[in-house]
Amino acid sequence: MVSKKIALGRGLGALFTDDGDLDPHAAVRDVTGRIFEIEISRIRRNPYQPRQEFAMEALQSLAQSIAHLGIVQPVTVRASDEGEFELISGERRVRAADMAGLRSVPAFVRIASIEQMLEMALVENVQREDLNPMEIAFGYRQLVDECALTQDEVAQRVGKKRSTVTNALRLLRLPPRIQLALKNREISEGHARAILGLKSEHAQLQLFDEILQRGLTVRQVERFVKRTSKAPGKKPRIHPREALQLRDFENRLRTRFGTKVRLVGDGQGQGKIEVHYYSEDDLTRVLELLLGQEG
Repeated sequence: MVSKKIALGRGLGALFTDDGDLDPHAAVRDVTGRIFEIEISRIRRNPYQPRQEFAMEALQSLAQSIAHLGIVQPVTVRASDEGEFELISGERRVRAADMAGLRSVPAFVRIASIEQMLEMALVENVQREDLNPMEIAFGYRQLVDECALTQDEVAQRVGKKRSTVTNALRLLRLPPRIQLALKNREISEGHARAILGLKSEHAQLQLFDEILQRGLTVRQVERFVKRTSKAPGKKPRIHPREALQLRDFENRLRTRFGTKVRLVGDGQGQGKIEVHYYSEDDLTRVLELLLGQEG
C-alpha cells in the first residue's frame, strides 16, 4: 500500500485506486524514480541475493530499532508490468520490518531488466563488509557467469582491485568442507588462500585438519606450504609424533599451572607456549609458579 502522506509526484495519483492501492495496470515508467510505501506482501524476494543466511539475533535487534524509529534508508525494488515488485537491495530491512509488524516499507522504485537487476543486486550486496568470504566469492562468480563480466569489469563495478576479485574467486576451488569452515569463520581467508598453495585435495584437507587441531597461524601455514612445494616427494603432512608430544607437554603444563596452556609448533622444532590467565590474581599465581617464590 502506498501512503498518500508521501509526496507522490506529478501525475502519480492516477496510479492509485480509490482505496489508495497501486493500480496494477499503471505504466511502470510512472512509478519509477520515486520513493513511496509498498506493502511487504507485494515485494518478492531477490533471487540473486548473495547472502544465504541471516543471523536471527541481528534481525531481532534491527526489528526492535525499526519498531521504534522506522526504516531510515528505503529499500530498492524493481517495478514489473504486472504491478508487483522485486527486491534489488534491502532484504534484511524487509525481513526485520515484517518481524516488527510493519505492513509496508519505504521503497525506491526503478526500471531494470533481469540482467540489470542481477548486476545491481550483486554489485550492491558484495560491497557489504559483513558478508563472509564465500558469499562474496559466489557473488563475483555470478557477475562473471550470469552478467558476462570479465574479472576486470567486476573489479571496476565493486570498486576493488583485480587481484582482490581473482583471489576471492580462487576460494571456490577449495574442497566443500573447507569452504564451509571459511563460511562459518572457523578459519580465516588468509588460511584458505595458503591452503590453495597445495595442489591435491587430499593434501589440502590434511593441512586443514592440522589447522583446526593445532590452531596454526596463517604464517605457519604459509611456511609449511612453502616447504612442501620445495619437496614434492614428501607427504604434505606435519609428523604425527610431534603433535602427540605437544599434546603430552600441554597436559603436563596444564596440570603444573592449573590453567589452560597451548603449545604451537611450526613443524621445525620451533614454536611458542601460550599460558592463559583470567584475573590479576591468577596472573600473579602463574608468575610465581614460573619464577618461583621470592624471599
